[in-house]
Amino acid sequence: MDETAETDEIRGTAQGTAPVPLSVLDLVTVGAGRTATDALRTSVEIARLAESRGFHRYWVAEHHSMPGVASSSPAVILAHLAAHTDRIRLGSGGVMLPNHAPLVIAEQFGTLEAMAPRRIDLGLGRAPGTDGATAAALRRTQRPAEGADDFPEQLAELTRFLDDDFPDGHPYARIHAVPGPVQATSPGGVQSPHRPPVWLLGSSGFSARLAGALGLPFAFAHHFSAQNTIPALDLYRESFRPSAVLDAPYALIGVSALAADEEKEARRQVLAAALSMVRLRTGRPGLVPTPEEAEAYEFSPMEREFIGSWNANVIHGTADEVRVGLDDLQKRTGADELMITGNAHGGDVRLRSYELIADAYGLPGARTAQA
Repeated sequence: MDETAETDEIRGTAQGTAPVPLSVLDLVTVGAGRTATDALRTSVEIARLAESRGFHRYWVAEHHSMPGVASSSPAVILAHLAAHTDRIRLGSGGVMLPNHAPLVIAEQFGTLEAMAPRRIDLGLGRAPGTDGATAAALRRTQRPAEGADDFPEQLAELTRFLDDDFPDGHPYARIHAVPGPVQATSPGGVQSPHRPPVWLLGSSGFSARLAGALGLPFAFAHHFSAQNTIPALDLYRESFRPSAVLDAPYALIGVSALAADEEKEARRQVLAAALSMVRLRTGRPGLVPTPEEAEAYEFSPMEREFIGSWNANVIHGTADEVRVGLDDLQKRTGADELMITGNAHGGDVRLRSYELIADAYGLPGARTAQA
């Protein structure tokens, strides 16, 4: 593997006045009165905007059985986004490895790599991305926790498939993930031996420690596990051992942030997204409600407490307020990259948020005012 090229693909370059590279995490949210088609069209618009404004990468996350989240098939969405972009890195944030056979993931991401060479990231998580019953349906077992427990072994198997380097005598030594490196070593082969860099994702210390031990880049879910962010990043850095992939730790954090032209509007949008989370956490998942529905909703005392706690970790307001919040978070955590997820009812609101954040940091490609 080309160590220099691999490292360059992992480490981004800060643009404008941003302290670190900025990226996008897309949950492909579906608002009330909207369709999954609408949500996926918005994803294309945001990916194009992110590419034109100098965001480093664009990831989509795997979720299941959630009406308001249309990202159950990251590989399919990434193929669609690859057809509508030219340069921005695309990846999974992440694929939940215990839900899938490692060979299937190697084949899917080998195909994506062939579609968009040196633009694909493979981010892997060990959570189900759904509830226990749905995880059991995905994994065809009544003991879905077993998959998470076996994550290191699954990761090792996947890596062997990606590198096509099972040792002689291994049961899978004659099995090859195609597209993949085997094509470069076949008679007449001209296929690139390159494969997507692997990231480990986490919301606690398990993947932080594993990523450090393996010398892999690490992505932490600050947007829903903020209390664990600094301990997990510290553990990752303490555990880090240089590898052929990285000579020093590299960690990004997922950040929930929403900018609007007026602070009041940002609060309205964030309240609607928080109501969606209340319903999800209480077993009532649905489409993302409108701000009007959220304003009219009668929250119980317990729900209000949850809303306050949840929104305390959502950076929202005007573009300048969001910029200050992102800068402060980066300083406190030492994150090497900020991956922004902006959840709201309408796709136009999400698109505007990323545009405002790009403007606040003076990222390249700003639109000029029309006469």
